[in-house]
Amino acid sequence: MAPSPVAPSPAAYSRDTLWLALALSLGAAVSLGITRFAYGLLLPPMREDLGWSYTLAGAMNTANAAGYLLGALATPWLMRRYPPTALLLVGSALATLFMALSGFFTEAGPLLLQRALAGVASAMVFIAGGLLAAQLGARQPERMGLLLGLYYGGTGLGIVVSAIGVPCALQLAAGQAHAWAWAWWALAVACTAATVLLIWPASRLAGNAALRTTPTTIPPTEAARFAARVFRPRDFAFGLAGYAGFGVGYIGYMTFVIALLRDQGSSPGAITAFYALLGLAVMASSRLWARLLDRHRDGQPQARLNALLGVATLLPALTSAWPLVLASGLLFGAVFLSVVASTTALVRHNLPPSQWAAGISAFTIVFAAGQIVGPTVVGFIADGPGGLARGLVYSALALWVGAALAWRQRAL
Repeated sequence: MAPSPVAPSPAAYSRDTLWLALALSLGAAVSLGITRFAYGLLLPPMREDLGWSYTLAGAMNTANAAGYLLGALATPWLMRRYPPTALLLVGSALATLFMALSGFFTEAGPLLLQRALAGVASAMVFIAGGLLAAQLGARQPERMGLLLGLYYGGTGLGIVVSAIGVPCALQLAAGQAHAWAWAWWALAVACTAATVLLIWPASRLAGNAALRTTPTTIPPTEAARFAARVFRPRDFAFGLAGYAGFGVGYIGYMTFVIALLRDQGSSPGAITAFYALLGLAVMASSRLWARLLDRHRDGQPQARLNALLGVATLLPALTSAWPLVLASGLLFGAVFLSVVASTTALVRHNLPPSQWAAGISAFTIVFAAGQIVGPTVVGFIADGPGGLARGLVYSALALWVGAALAWRQRAL
């Protein structure tokens, strides 16, 4: 008779969950860290080479956000037909393809289209990965904040890869026509590697019924009522409105802060260090705010983090003193993806697992809508008196309005 299988120990089970969350974080690295935020590093050389205004340069990220909104609207429909693991892999592969294609065009129209299509694919990756991370956290509800933070912290890895890879690619391609195109292709190679590595967590999590269980922290007497709860946007109205303010405000910083530092006279090495440290702070943020996300079921985490983000955004608009500029990057990196995690935690705390996809998608939609407004408006402001510094003041105000709205969100 064959011996019966031995159940894994709690420690091994916990390690396995952590490794899966870390592997899933490569989806966040592709969808946000590289596909969206690397553009901030490429904006200055592309603008100089192609003769863009700041409004047109900002419109590139507006197109990306518009595509992200379309992807966020389509993903719930796709999830009813395909498993999230399939959407994770397909979306990552498509984002990689559109990144590579961005290096083959110099006209604004095709580049806007490429950024929009990359946004559609990014939304598929980010929503599917976020749902899988939330379901993974149902295995260990007491560590939900950490597991969500690890997933979203993968964005920091993408930022670090971009911070190092883009300057290296630009330097190697120096003297070539449109040297920035080589950076797009280098980033596509990095996305390809991440997509291949995502196959492991996707295969492990595909069809795993254990991920769809109701969190064990719900008292038995509450389980039936909790399971019957459905997502209604009006129940999360202040959280959704606050998150739209976050989308408007944070994207202005991530789109234009590198251009502002260049205008202020920062050296290429200093800019690389700034962006790499920002990415490392994103990666560390999973532990910084895990307890805050686990402890509160209302909008307080989102409100507090939005307020801190407004401070970080305002600093480089007020001063070019390097210690304060560096502090801005570190604080921004340590906070901004945790705002995203706070909305997933809000959904997870207040809705049963069957409603998580609907809740996460709704927050992603308003997030995308805010991002559509932010880059073009900040670019338009930057083309006028006051320049980029005034644009970042606008971004900080949007973040503080978002904080005030999120503060009014109550637990269900």
